[in-house]
Amino acid sequence: MANSKQARKRARQAEGRRVLKASQRSMVRTYIKRVITAIKGGDHAQAMDAFKQAQPVIDRIADKDVLSKKKAARLKSRLNKRIKALAA
Repeated sequence: MANSKQARKRARQAEGRRVLKASQRSMVRTYIKRVITAIKGGDHAQAMDAFKQAQPVIDRIADKDVLSKKKAARLKSRLNKRIKALAA
């Protein structure tokens, strides 16, 4: 347990960030699942629409350092690759 006043404040701040980041990660996962569901459904137009909605959310979360920028790029690339394969 934190003993000093500074350490207690740091613990409070860390907990607040943890809760916020968990919520944001959950939101990103939901958007990704929507894209994957559309891909599995075989509907290219719906998958593209879901991807267009997910892209800015993924970028925004990467800017806030909830996800690393490289992981965000990798996620977008893999989703886009699956959507293109669906069209072919």
